[in-house]
Amino acid sequence: MLVSLFRLLAFLPLPVLHALGWLLGWLVYLCAGGYRRRMRANMAKAGVSHALRQAVGEAGKGVFELPFVWCASPARVRRACRVENWELAQAHLDAGHGILFLTPHLGCFELTAQAIAEHVRLTVMYRPPRKAALKPLVEGARARANLELAPATMAGVRILAKALKNGQPIGLLPDQTPRLGEGVWADFFGQPAYSMTLPAKLQKMSKAVILLTWAERLPYGRGFVIRFSPFETGLTGDAKAQARQINAAMEELILRCPAQYVWSYNRYKIPPGVDAPEAS
Repeated sequence: MLVSLFRLLAFLPLPVLHALGWLLGWLVYLCAGGYRRRMRANMAKAGVSHALRQAVGEAGKGVFELPFVWCASPARVRRACRVENWELAQAHLDAGHGILFLTPHLGCFELTAQAIAEHVRLTVMYRPPRKAALKPLVEGARARANLELAPATMAGVRILAKALKNGQPIGLLPDQTPRLGEGVWADFFGQPAYSMTLPAKLQKMSKAVILLTWAERLPYGRGFVIRFSPFETGLTGDAKAQARQINAAMEELILRCPAQYVWSYNRYKIPPGVDAPEAS
């Protein structure tokens, strides 16, 4: 049923989907108190409350564009995308370097993997949906040509490590809260957030190059711009310092278009079994 609905919605023009999404964003914001409070609090922590009104609509757009991104023909999706600075990645590929692509939950982050897979085989980590009914839709939509999925399990980590060892690129979203034992407390917009150590471990193991990527949503349904930039700071120090360096890089990207970040995500939660961060 859900798959059929998404396929049906995928026939709608992107401007129509984004208009419907804008309405959905405001409906949820006005009706869901917990969602509204978390969104406002997270934006205040990051100092971007001025972008709240736009962020409400952008959050809804992010939901309604999924049928287009997942179920429209690859050719139609490509026509909606413009890629900038791909030469940064291509130079490393030509040199035989493994690449670790990092992107926050910013803009249409689902599109970054598809754009990279247009040029090279890519393995990306994903978390299987909790609801079984969503699994065929999510996995079927994401597993496109030249794109391999690695679940967020130890088996998936081994798949990522093998890809990097073979000089192939991988993709991660490092601003997700990891499970017990897979993270450290590191500041994210000035407040401790339980943060992934996996990106730094994979980079240290493989000596892969880290590149940052994000897909900015253009206004009025005009499509997306997918951008690439270098990871300027490098990774130094212990696991906490490295996690903070990655968080800082994600913050920099988010501040380029703060209205398009998923501010409703409970980034500062304490995962089960994890001790609360020490007061500084």
